Amino acid sequence: MKLSTRSRYGTRILVDLARHQGQGPVQIGEISKRQNISVKYLEQLIRPLKKAKLVTSVRGPKGGHLLAKRADKIKLGQIVRLFEGQSDLVECVSYPEKCPMSDDCQVRLVWRDATQVLYKKLDATTIADLVNGNYPDQQ
Repeated sequence: MKLSTRSRYGTRILVDLARHQGQGPVQIGEISKRQNISVKYLEQLIRPLKKAKLVTSVRGPKGGHLLAKRADKIKLGQIVRLFEGQSDLVECVSYPEKCPMSDDCQVRLVWRDATQVLYKKLDATTIADLVNGNYPDQQ
C-alpha cells in the first residue's frame, strides 16, 4: 500500500494543530507556510477532517481551525482509513473473488496478516505521540 498525499498531509495538519493547541484557532495560511502545503489543497483536506469531527472551525477575523478531540484520542489508523478507506495491501485480501487463485493462495494469507499488523501499528500511534516524540515501539 502506498499512502496518498491526502493521508500524509492530513496527518501533518493534525500534528500542526496539536502543536499549536491552546494558542487559539490556527489559520490555514499559517499551516500552509509551516507545512509547505498549498492553501487550496489544505482547504480540500480540512473538509473531511471536519466531517470526521477531528477538526473544528471558528469563523471571523481571528478564526481558524482547532482540534475537535484531544490529540491522544486521534489515532493514525483513523486518519488513514478516513483518506484511504479500509485498504488492504493487495486487492485479493478484500476481494478474493477477483483472483481465481485466492482459495488456494497462501501468499494472500500473508498479505492479510501484514495488513492487520500495519493497522495495529497505526492504531497504536496517536497524534499526541507524534507531537511528544513518544512513538510507541511495539512489535
